[in-house]
Amino acid sequence: MAAQQEDGPGSGPTVLRILLGAQLRRLREARGLTREDAGWEIRGSGSKISRMELGRVGFKERDIKDLLTLYGVIDEAEREQLIALARQANAPGWWQRFGDVLPSWFQAYLGLEAAASLIRTYEIQFVPGLLQTRDYARAVIGLGHPGSSAADLERRTDLRLERQQVLRRSNPPHLWAVLDEAVLRRPIGGPEVMRAQLEALIEASKRPHVRVQIMPFRTGGHAAAGGPFSILRFPEPELPDVVYVEQLTSAIYLDKRDDVDQYAIAMDRVCVDAEPPSQTPAILGKILQESFR
Repeated sequence: MAAQQEDGPGSGPTVLRILLGAQLRRLREARGLTREDAGWEIRGSGSKISRMELGRVGFKERDIKDLLTLYGVIDEAEREQLIALARQANAPGWWQRFGDVLPSWFQAYLGLEAAASLIRTYEIQFVPGLLQTRDYARAVIGLGHPGSSAADLERRTDLRLERQQVLRRSNPPHLWAVLDEAVLRRPIGGPEVMRAQLEALIEASKRPHVRVQIMPFRTGGHAAAGGPFSILRFPEPELPDVVYVEQLTSAIYLDKRDDVDQYAIAMDRVCVDAEPPSQTPAILGKILQESFR
């Protein structure tokens, strides 16, 4: 059931929570009620209502029913539609079975990634996770978890490879990745691993829903020199774009218009400064010949 829900864009539990939360916020505001008013009704707090409206927590069916009554939603068909949405939003995502190796701050990203229709990413150190080979992924994960057992590394690698199924489904998101040239010349895992990774990138760049651009060293400084980030867009017009910035032990999620606009401008400039996508296979082939043959 969960796998079916994740198959279509916008159908994953993360986005369903966001959609239901937004609807609850609109209903509350239409009645002129504060978050504190709503929180008191469900024996909670204003901060709990805020988390619900932002889609950051699951929903108790009793709370939804009480809030709908408070908001004056008495039509049975409308009530049942929203309650059914809450049930779907509470369904676990595929990543829940990796809970033993999955940090809580990354779970939200996996839900957003599974629901996105467009993923734009800029990378300065590693090949994006959605395009990594198994051996390359294992080497990258090993750098971040040097004390982990072989079994733990394999489990984390399985999680990363499972993420890539999003690009193989019947309605995959469009992935637009800009990679700094350093990503391609840094021998992660050794020459053989990098050779296979570059060959995989060449093949990936030929897919109709994948666009890969290279930012060459000769460009010098550029708009996104501050570090890697991703921008996710969703098919639902109610959902704002989300900027994802990963840190060493946490991540930042930005959806305020001003923040998103700044990152979008930087991404647009990077795409202009980088080599055009049509040149990517030739550039990767040249790096293969120069560094990993």
